[in-house]
Amino acid sequence: MEILRNKKGFICDMDGVIYHGDRLLPGVAEFLDWLKNNDKNFLFLTNSGKYTPRELQEKLARMGLDVDESHFYTSALATANFLKTQAPGCSAYIMGEHGIHNALYDAGITFNDVNPDYVVVGEPSGYSIDMITRAIRMVNAGSKLIGTNFDLSGPTETGIAPACRALLSPIEMVTGKQAYYVGKPNPLMMRTGLRMLGVHSEEAAIIGDRMDTDIVAGIESGLDTVLVLSGVTTREECKMYPYRPRLIIDGVGDIAN
Repeated sequence: MEILRNKKGFICDMDGVIYHGDRLLPGVAEFLDWLKNNDKNFLFLTNSGKYTPRELQEKLARMGLDVDESHFYTSALATANFLKTQAPGCSAYIMGEHGIHNALYDAGITFNDVNPDYVVVGEPSGYSIDMITRAIRMVNAGSKLIGTNFDLSGPTETGIAPACRALLSPIEMVTGKQAYYVGKPNPLMMRTGLRMLGVHSEEAAIIGDRMDTDIVAGIESGLDTVLVLSGVTTREECKMYPYRPRLIIDGVGDIAN
């Protein structure tokens, strides 16, 4: 634990680490105070693309936490940056919430539901067979398939819910095309996160609740790895993977104590 506490920078997941839906998890306020009091650099790096950084800031504010907007980076922003770099001025059919719509619009990417360059799939609340069918036809016609993140499921106040990879799976299966996933564990998002954090990977740690995104991203990027049991992964499930986090803790509050 002392090795972790001596790190200069912390990359933290949000769902399952900071909150479940609209419920703040135990020990989070103490952990945030510890980060600030010890002058740690920290970044909330989330695979969710539902919200903008300002909305995430306001969500934490409603939970009693004061965090500047600059401390948030989402898979929606990472996806928008990727497409802007790959194909400036392209168009996209977007299956997702306003977080991804806003990020793509700000990057100069136009919405197109006829013949888009890309089909971008996030986690739309209005997910439907009609939406899937339209996406399938576009991909079969030549649109390239993008997933904002690699999460298969995510925690909510009432239990586990399907996430991006599960929602994208029918399109992949029917078209025979594999999506390119931009969020964690993609090193593109991790490198951006480290640049925003302003520290070298050896001086940073990643804290997350998922083995297949957070922990593998940390291992492959050279960060110290911490799995919290407050999200979707249990201690027993952790043993099923061929790689391991360096630390397993109940929640982020353990770091501050």
